[in-house]
Amino acid sequence: MNYNWNWRIFWEPSPDGVGTYLDTLWSGLAWTLATALSAWIMALILGAIVGTLRTTPNRWVVRLANGYVELFRNIPLLVQMFLWYFVMPELVPESLGNWLKALPNAAFITAVLCLGFFTSSRVAVQVSAGIASLPRGQKMAGTALGLTLPQTYRFVLLPMAFRIIVPPLTSEFLNIIKNSAVALTIGLMELTARARSMQEFSFQVFEAFTAATLIYIVVNIVVVNLMRFIEKRVAVPGFIVGGGK
Repeated sequence: MNYNWNWRIFWEPSPDGVGTYLDTLWSGLAWTLATALSAWIMALILGAIVGTLRTTPNRWVVRLANGYVELFRNIPLLVQMFLWYFVMPELVPESLGNWLKALPNAAFITAVLCLGFFTSSRVAVQVSAGIASLPRGQKMAGTALGLTLPQTYRFVLLPMAFRIIVPPLTSEFLNIIKNSAVALTIGLMELTARARSMQEFSFQVFEAFTAATLIYIVVNIVVVNLMRFIEKRVAVPGFIVGGGK
């Protein structure tokens, strides 16, 4: 069977009412970026908190933080997405559950929460590893200056740790953009879902997913170069990780 190539399909009207098929893909990209950026902000905040707690002297706090990491890191993302979307509204009080189900952007909110918690567990590991890689003298210097433990983390340890972990954070940022495609399973019309709907309407499967692939590649290239720029801007000249010595 010969495939009927049609690269002009992108400028033809889309039955979904968005405009042309190209407009449909741009709409999907907008939802992808909104979901990924919102979840990334959530993941950075939670990950920094949990990662810091994993390095504190209190063993019970460390155990709770480790439990958080193991819970969200070891359950497959797709399973978590279904749990948040289908199961969570049934576990809360009925009135709250009905309100959650009736939200106009329920799929978007669910995707942000799921990706945020999932990625925060991975960010937490990076943050704790960054703190652990710092020379012990930095923590002692903070104590010698009269800083409290929270102040030592805030002004001494975390600023240096985040400089060290910019490369792995770049990987996590790229992952959260790609993982947002899982949200199509709960009805969020992000980029992959839009490409799939274009394929179903027009039967031009290769054109649809070729375009989606190129868009993902361009977005990821922009992210990588942006993070490289940030890494160079925040680098401390002459600083060498001491391996905990």
